[in-house]
Amino acid sequence: MDESKPLKIRLTFSVILVGVSLLFAAVVTDHWAVLSPRVEEYNATCEAAHFGLWRLCTKRIYVQEQGAKEKGCGPISLPGESNCSYFKHFTPGESSEIFEVTTQKEYSISAAAIAIFSVGFAIIGTICVLFSFRKKRDYLLKPASMFYTFAGLCIIISVEVMRQSVKRMIDSEETVWIEYSYSWSFACACASFVLLFICGIILLLIALPRFPQNPWETCMDAEPEH
Repeated sequence: MDESKPLKIRLTFSVILVGVSLLFAAVVTDHWAVLSPRVEEYNATCEAAHFGLWRLCTKRIYVQEQGAKEKGCGPISLPGESNCSYFKHFTPGESSEIFEVTTQKEYSISAAAIAIFSVGFAIIGTICVLFSFRKKRDYLLKPASMFYTFAGLCIIISVEVMRQSVKRMIDSEETVWIEYSYSWSFACACASFVLLFICGIILLLIALPRFPQNPWETCMDAEPEH
């Protein structure tokens, strides 16, 4: 048995845990995209917004005169009065009138559902890896690697659905938003895809049986792993 294999597994699993942490951070936070309306008057307040998979937050920001090319409201980091509410299709008792026209309900539900699948795959994969550390159950590493790969694919699909939702929102004639940008939750989702997908494949390659080292050696002749 390759003596460095356990070390490779633990190093890969450590990177995967970073990806899982980024995945959880992206799913539970509401800084996927930042929206800004057109500013018509200066020395007044405008309302910018940021949202995630579940919740929308608006902030009233005091607007000062900007450059000729800067017509939006923000940046969102400026101080102001914030108000957050969950999307109405998730909590019927909550109000989110600002999104009733400009967002696509189907897009929002689809992105959230796919993200939940990603979290589920990541949790199952982690359970499989942890059980593989007990009594040398290396056969659990193969399904774990597939679960991590599926988790990465699901979160990038959720990212694309969210991106299309924002694009349609901005292109709509009924929307007040003229500018948008993707924020740190969106970056966390993209980074988690890279780590989970690549490390899932690496973990699968590590878990595969050792190939023959010599042309005349067959898989049956190779030294079995214990």
